[in-house]
Amino acid sequence: MAQCLQSVQEFIQDSFVPMVAVLCSEDAEQVTRKNNLNFSELVRPFCRLTSEGHMRDPNNQIQVIKNLKIHVSNIVTQPPHPAAIRKMLSEVVSVSQPAEGLVANVITAGDYDLNISDRSVKASVPWYNSWKETLTQLNTSKSFTATTPWFETYRETFFQSMPASDHEFLNHYLACMLVVSSNEPQPVEQFLKLSQEQHRIQHSSDYTYPKWFTPNTLKYYVLLHDISEVEEQRADTVYEEMKQRYGTQGCYLLKINSRTSAISTDEQIPDPWSQYLQKSNLQNQELYEDGTSVVMGSTNTENNVSEPEVDGIDPSVKADGVPNNFKTHPLQLDHPSDPGGSFDALDTLRNAVQITDGKKPSTVTTHGACLTLNDHDRIRQFIQEFTFRGLLPHIEKSIRQLNDQLVSRKGLSRSLFSATKKWFSGGKVPEKSIAELKNTAGLLYPPEAPELQIRKLADLCFLVQHYDLAYNCYHTAKKDFLNDQAMLYAAGALEMAAVSAFLQPGAPRPYPAHYMDTAIQTYRDVCKNMVLAERCALLSAEILKSQVKCSEAATLLIRMTSEDSDLRSALLLEQAAHCFINMRSPMVRKFAFHMILAGHRFSKAGQKRHALRCYCQAMQVYKGKGWSLAEDHINFTIGRQSFTLKQLDNAVSAFRHILINDSKQTASQQGAFLREYLYVYKNVSQLSPDDPLPQLPLPCIQSSATRVFFGHDRRLAEGQKQAATHVSLDQEFDCELSQQWKELEEQVVAVVNRGAIPVNFQPTQYCLNSQTDNLRFPLAVVQEPIIVEVVFKNPLKVPLLLTDLSLLWKFQSKDFGQLQNGDEPISNEKEAHVKATFKNEIVSTEVILEFSMSSEETKVARLKLLPHQTGELHILGVVYNLETVPSVNVVDGTDPSGVQGEGNLVINGMSVRGRQDLEIQGPRLNNTKEEKTSVKHGPDRRLDPIITPPMPLLEVFFINFPTGLLCGEIRKAFVEFVNVSKVPLAGLKVASKHPEFFTFGSNTAALTPQSPTASENCSAYKTIVTDSTSACTALTSLVSPVDFGMGSGNSSLGVIDIPLPDSVLLPGASIQLPLWLRGPDKEGVHEIQFLFYYESPNKLSKLSHRVLRHTAVICTSRSLSVRATVCRSNTFQDEEDGRNGNMLVFVDVENINTNEAGVREFHIVQVSSSSKKWRFQKCINPSEDKDAKLTSRERGKLCFKATTCKYQEATSGALGKYTFADIILGNEQIISATTPCADFFFRSCHSSESKKTLTNGYTSFVPARWPTDDVGKVVRKCSEIDLNIIVLWKAYVVEDNKQLILEGQLHVALQTIGKEAYSLSQKQEAQEMVLLKLIRPEQPPLPARPSVEQLSHLIKTSLHYPESYDHPFLHKSLCVVPVTLMLSNCSQAGVDVIIDLRHKAISPETLEVHGSFTWLGQTQFKLQLKAQEIHKLQLKACFIHAGVYNLGTPRVFAKLTDQGSMCETSQQNSMPALIIINNI
Repeated sequence: MAQCLQSVQEFIQDSFVPMVAVLCSEDAEQVTRKNNLNFSELVRPFCRLTSEGHMRDPNNQIQVIKNLKIHVSNIVTQPPHPAAIRKMLSEVVSVSQPAEGLVANVITAGDYDLNISDRSVKASVPWYNSWKETLTQLNTSKSFTATTPWFETYRETFFQSMPASDHEFLNHYLACMLVVSSNEPQPVEQFLKLSQEQHRIQHSSDYTYPKWFTPNTLKYYVLLHDISEVEEQRADTVYEEMKQRYGTQGCYLLKINSRTSAISTDEQIPDPWSQYLQKSNLQNQELYEDGTSVVMGSTNTENNVSEPEVDGIDPSVKADGVPNNFKTHPLQLDHPSDPGGSFDALDTLRNAVQITDGKKPSTVTTHGACLTLNDHDRIRQFIQEFTFRGLLPHIEKSIRQLNDQLVSRKGLSRSLFSATKKWFSGGKVPEKSIAELKNTAGLLYPPEAPELQIRKLADLCFLVQHYDLAYNCYHTAKKDFLNDQAMLYAAGALEMAAVSAFLQPGAPRPYPAHYMDTAIQTYRDVCKNMVLAERCALLSAEILKSQVKCSEAATLLIRMTSEDSDLRSALLLEQAAHCFINMRSPMVRKFAFHMILAGHRFSKAGQKRHALRCYCQAMQVYKGKGWSLAEDHINFTIGRQSFTLKQLDNAVSAFRHILINDSKQTASQQGAFLREYLYVYKNVSQLSPDDPLPQLPLPCIQSSATRVFFGHDRRLAEGQKQAATHVSLDQEFDCELSQQWKELEEQVVAVVNRGAIPVNFQPTQYCLNSQTDNLRFPLAVVQEPIIVEVVFKNPLKVPLLLTDLSLLWKFQSKDFGQLQNGDEPISNEKEAHVKATFKNEIVSTEVILEFSMSSEETKVARLKLLPHQTGELHILGVVYNLETVPSVNVVDGTDPSGVQGEGNLVINGMSVRGRQDLEIQGPRLNNTKEEKTSVKHGPDRRLDPIITPPMPLLEVFFINFPTGLLCGEIRKAFVEFVNVSKVPLAGLKVASKHPEFFTFGSNTAALTPQSPTASENCSAYKTIVTDSTSACTALTSLVSPVDFGMGSGNSSLGVIDIPLPDSVLLPGASIQLPLWLRGPDKEGVHEIQFLFYYESPNKLSKLSHRVLRHTAVICTSRSLSVRATVCRSNTFQDEEDGRNGNMLVFVDVENINTNEAGVREFHIVQVSSSSKKWRFQKCINPSEDKDAKLTSRERGKLCFKATTCKYQEATSGALGKYTFADIILGNEQIISATTPCADFFFRSCHSSESKKTLTNGYTSFVPARWPTDDVGKVVRKCSEIDLNIIVLWKAYVVEDNKQLILEGQLHVALQTIGKEAYSLSQKQEAQEMVLLKLIRPEQPPLPARPSVEQLSHLIKTSLHYPESYDHPFLHKSLCVVPVTLMLSNCSQAGVDVIIDLRHKAISPETLEVHGSFTWLGQTQFKLQLKAQEIHKLQLKACFIHAGVYNLGTPRVFAKLTDQGSMCETSQQNSMPALIIINNI
């Protein structure tokens, strides 16, 4: 059970108190009425004694009476009508509601924090209460339970409204106060009349009610003296006469009204009657004539069924002057036909709310206005004198008399006090009748029966807290009653015996709960008296709760529920639920289940507020546990009850939760829920049409999936034109791709800003979503649309229709002087306050007329805004009309309002208008320690764009742009740039991660066709027809890479300036520029990104630049594969040539095309070289057919001689210039030093360098200086060669019965002598998987020593001798031939050289081919050659007979000078040097 304000002992003692009647004269009533009180009300707050009382028991032992309370009430001669009692109990429960503004009680039960007492049922529902915060405030109390004041009020009223019965004496009057005013002419005679009236009421057969405890009732004579009107001397005189007549202990002079109410004073007199006002309002009531409405009387008395209505009523007065104000009970119904309880609950609740809220009714008057604090003390003293000197001695005397009477009758009977019953059996029902009435309540005892005397003695002892004697008497009477089968009497004795046993001090015996169970069963099943059974259950449950036997208490309370009283069942079920929650192991689900049952019974009893409260408390357990059907039922009931109580906001909230949860209801039930919600919502909106639109629950908005797009409607492709792809809402977001676009933009911004990215740089984001960076305010442009994509989800199984769907926004104007009050935000939330035309001048809002959603569908709506002014725009949410799709079937015909007679208000096709806010949670912060240890989210500003001034807007179209190319194929296309804005466009650039794929040409591209029509059937290259004399001979030209956008200061190779006339594209203007494309060298599908960058001439704009994105998809097919290698030539034709040397370049070309593109054959039309140091000189092996034709899988081999560039060529221009040499194999020369050949060559060279900067390597176009002390670099330099080969080809393709000629170029970069280079990147073999080893990181490795192969290229050797030599061996046997050995130092450092002539070929195969000879003279030489030095060494070879000899036997060893630790390395053997010796 819930926590009560009183302990169980206090509750039981206050439930059974001595009853004292009051009879007042009319003058006495007038004296008390000055204070708006009758006499019983006047003394009511002082009826609890503040001091202990004492009395002696029959054994002459003193018994201490503590905290005694007496009940003083007017005499009422008619018992209350049961229907009136039910009505009164219903009203007191209805009025008692949880007080507003109090801290909610929280019970912690397992994983649940239950908010039991709501702060205000009228204004809140549990899911909006902050249970956690309240729990932290109340966590100091470990056993904090909820209070239910309505149950305590009901229980108190129930006990006090119980009529007196014959089988017990607890509610019988023990005494009667006779009150007469001192202003009476004859006070003593008036006392006599009142005494006679009391005697007549008690002993006359005309009155069966009220009941009196003893025949000789104590009469206490009270003289009421009005100090303000009557002289005190007269009162003293009358009082002296009273003392002589009635004795000092039987009368009292009570002086009151020490002041008049008219005298104003600042003294604040306490009002002890206020605590009884609310309780007595419903008991002292007067019904209207229609019997339906309840009026709160201004006279307030304690809940007491024995008090008459006094205030405002002129009581009837008998002829003898004695007031007859006890004829009818105040709860007697005016219309007996009224079944009771059928009253307007809403009117009662409305009056109750006034009291609960503390609002004083207009008819409330002040009580006790004529009383001072001294008067309060006098009244308190009067009650004590009456109790101690009158009532308690009378009770003590009665106990002694009853005890003596019973002891004197003691015999050999079966019980202690029931001796010789046959002496007193004359008035009892015969034995036969007893047998007939067995197990019934029909047995009646006469008043003087010994059993009743025992019960009377027990009740007297119980009232004065003598529980030991009371228990013994009850126990004895219980046996007698059971023997006589007087079940009603036995049940009463069992009940009070159990209570007495519990209340005995020291607990000498355990609480006999089985007594209570037997009593309850007897009352309910045998006696059919549910009132007594309920009283017994309430007592037993409270006792069990005090003994922490919550389970037994809950079982008892549940067993007492029945169909005869919904209110009682509801209250007991609620208390049973509290028992479950207060167990040592709380049974939370049982608590919730029984709260649901209690709420249902409250609803049947008309207690709508309590029903709502029970359902709300149960929701706390069911909510969020997956019991969706239970949640739906509870929410539906809460919505219905709230609607009935006119709590429309709560009703809307409850129905809202039914709709937004993942419902498992059927489609028909969901449709009914939706119509209920729309009906309630419509009533709410009609009550407050001017309030802001509330939130709608349907459809669900996935706020995090909201996307915002900044851009205009782009034109589609026309004919051969292909529009740039840019960004659209139809594209899926790719995080990796977005990062690539960001890097491209940073690259071009860095180029524009001379290598540095500005601090306030903000990457352009056209489409914002949950994966983009939304920490900054996005920038939009005035007069350009903003599209918001909102994702709606219909969670129901019924279709929805949204009409007039649009966005809600708020706009703050910035730098806008024409708008009045421009500093104030402007919104479209309130249509009535801002004209539509005015709003259209600021932001145009698109409206979707109809947006239908089928069942359980997720659908996207794209809503558009068009800002017309600069400023800050905040997109708040969406507004729309929510409608149900009309249907011919009526699913639910009930009226959600609960009001009958208005027809079926749940109509099909109902529409309500509302809004939903777009609330997007930003990303979780995880940078600082505080953010990591807590949950904090950053901002998400995708819905808060800043509208900037006008900016240029670019559209790009591609003309004749291919989708498929051969690897290395060159194709010419055109790009059209259109400025569709009203602002000039400048600074146009394009950036790409693949600059080798395209070029806009250089200054040399002016000779090519400039329009798409003129370029048809024309070569993409610049060509010149040549004659036959130029065949196989190189045609050279010298160019600077700067002319092709390479190495130009701070520019980046990935950023290309697009040439515009006057560098500006005017508003509305367009221009077409040629674009050369080259197919990537790797076959497959390639995505090439173009980022077009442009600016406004006005640099003051908040938006510094804009970009346009385009992704080109190119599918490439295999064409040719080129492999090349280079080796040194051993010939020294002249001095100049010997110093610089020459090379032999071998080129292998293979056709690897497999006819995928319909290619028949390839023609190698030209091979060009490009280098700063080397150039092709001629082709060594020209074929008869100039064109080198290659069909499928054919391979051709070409050999070229390369020489170093002449000194004059290398120094005539800039140091970084390249020499292009073209060897023509066809009929015309392709000028490789111009666009597009040179462009793609330079871009290809850049892309092949793995992340080398422009200032390093060959791309710097400045010769590097190799430090002599760096051995590795010096040695590697000897074998390095910087020679690039360009193979230009044509392919003949048959397509649609037409022969097309495709052309292209392949690049091979030769870097090292003897190392083969490829045009295609070779596939690397997959490395074998090895186990992962965790080792300590070592120091970075030292630079590797040069390899033997690298050291073998330090010295280049060549033998100069005659090819044939004639010698007469007959005349001279020895033939001596002079030979010159030329040594060339290929390095940039000094070299120590050793020449050894002693080496001879000893291989048998060699000896068979070549003869043996001998070197004459010195056979070993040691030389030191300076850098690039050429040295000639004269040798002599001696032959003894004719033949063919190989002179290439000298061995040359070399090492770098000053490298003592390095051994001499054998240099590469020269080519065979054959000499023919002829004999003449």
